[in-house]
Amino acid sequence: MRTISVVVPLFNSAPLLERVLTPLAAAAKRGEILEILIVDDGSTDDGPDTCRARGLELLSSGGHLGPGAARNVGVEAARGDIVLFVDADVVIHDDVPSIVRETFEAYPDCVAVFGSYDDRPAARGFVSTYVNLRHHCVHQAGNPEASTFWAACGAADRRAFTDAGGYDIARFERSSIEDIELGQRLRRRGGRILLRKDMLCTHLKRWTLRDMVVTEIFRRALPWGRLMMQPGYLASELNVSTRERWKAGLALLLVASVLAAPFYAPLGLAALAFAVLAFRVNRRLFRLILKRRGWAAMLVGVALHQLYYLYSSLTYGYCVLESAARGPVR
Repeated sequence: MRTISVVVPLFNSAPLLERVLTPLAAAAKRGEILEILIVDDGSTDDGPDTCRARGLELLSSGGHLGPGAARNVGVEAARGDIVLFVDADVVIHDDVPSIVRETFEAYPDCVAVFGSYDDRPAARGFVSTYVNLRHHCVHQAGNPEASTFWAACGAADRRAFTDAGGYDIARFERSSIEDIELGQRLRRRGGRILLRKDMLCTHLKRWTLRDMVVTEIFRRALPWGRLMMQPGYLASELNVSTRERWKAGLALLLVASVLAAPFYAPLGLAALAFAVLAFRVNRRLFRLILKRRGWAAMLVGVALHQLYYLYSSLTYGYCVLESAARGPVR
């Protein structure tokens, strides 16, 4: 039976740690995981002390070097055949270790597997609800045969991970798309990556509007767009799937028609039609927000979703122009 090591990168997450560590400790007690490796990335709070009090093995990344570097340190020290990455603001469901083991045993060519946030985010704010439930819906609609990876709740074959070079810490010094880029390298080496929609975790992070916009533009959309401009990019799934691109185009038409309607009245009807269509194509997300948080949260979610598509599309357009200005890449 293949063994599992859990690696948790830690940076100033003390208030969340008890909830994060509880299911991991329970899985270790049941014998489902071999070890829990906490890698401190320069925390200045009581998080490391909380881990020591639980008797957990605490490693150091050597400073504040980013989660990719911390995860690499954990993998280097891991003894398990499989490494399960869990973020320090994520609470895995109890069956995650068994799903990981079952996947690798059922599919010998699998080098990585990942899941998604569940549909019950811990933070109740409108923005937190929207961001977490959007992630849930995108992953739940994703292709099980993936060309990407997700490190908040994802597992990799230790040898395949090491052979691929691990996370690129020179390129990604902060939390960004280091997991997506790793997934690209794993796929190019012929590995199989699977998305398990029943591999769920609860996200504890509280999002503000500023956090959402800044993080998703500068740590997600911009580096992801640049990655997509590179020769040999494989993925057209999840947030950058063809379906999501059509939805983004629809959002651009909606915003443009709303802005232009005061100057040309017939565009008001066009804006109404685009709004109805935008609601329909994203109805699964909006209905879920309504079910979890009510009408006010859903209306805010509708607005935030159009904003998300707007800045993501504009950022991608910038990456296209940037790539064209640089000329063909050898």
